[in-house]
Amino acid sequence: MSSTRDPYAPLKERAWREVAEANDQLERGEIDEEQWFDAMSAMVTDPYLAAQTPWAGSGKSGTQSDWEYSRSHIAHAIDRVGSFFDIGCANGYLLECLPRWTTHTIERYGLDISPRLAERARQRLPDVAGHIYVGNALTWQSGRRFDFIRTNFDYVPPQRRQHLFENLLAQADRLIVGVFNEHFDERPTEAMVRGWGYRIAGRSERANLRKPEMDYCVLWVDREERA
Repeated sequence: MSSTRDPYAPLKERAWREVAEANDQLERGEIDEEQWFDAMSAMVTDPYLAAQTPWAGSGKSGTQSDWEYSRSHIAHAIDRVGSFFDIGCANGYLLECLPRWTTHTIERYGLDISPRLAERARQRLPDVAGHIYVGNALTWQSGRRFDFIRTNFDYVPPQRRQHLFENLLAQADRLIVGVFNEHFDERPTEAMVRGWGYRIAGRSERANLRKPEMDYCVLWVDREERA
């Protein structure tokens, strides 16, 4: 569904108008997918690199407490020791924080479509620099299996979400989706995933304290489980 037809879009992200316009341009055939991805990368790269805090450089405004509250429940999906691949890792701040959020030892990896953001992540996290890659998650093939892969659906055009989901799930034991914002009494993302034939293995939700109508949501699907 195009963001322009989503009544809650203005509550979800600050750049919703720009994303909606790019989605509509793609639907109208005015740009192709490569141009869409170029536009999304350009939209975030310079602002993230110029950010004054590490969490702003990973896409979250506000304070560090806001970041911790809104993002740390990603770790609720991590139930064992293993490898964790962060799609859209930006400056790597989530990968930096992850060891504090879970008691399980995690081997960390990251992917970003922006070469400049991936390089910033390598600079910030020299201990995992060799595990930070540049690529498009829609077509990325790691050549290995990860215990956990985390992604969001807004990294691809709306009509390509199932392709992203299935490409990543084929490379993971557990695919984590989030954090994303949804209206407190609607769960369209879960409905979409179930509509593709997959069972939701788990979820974690927290009320968005700055936008009372919204929740911060995380869900996860295990590779071997179908609805």
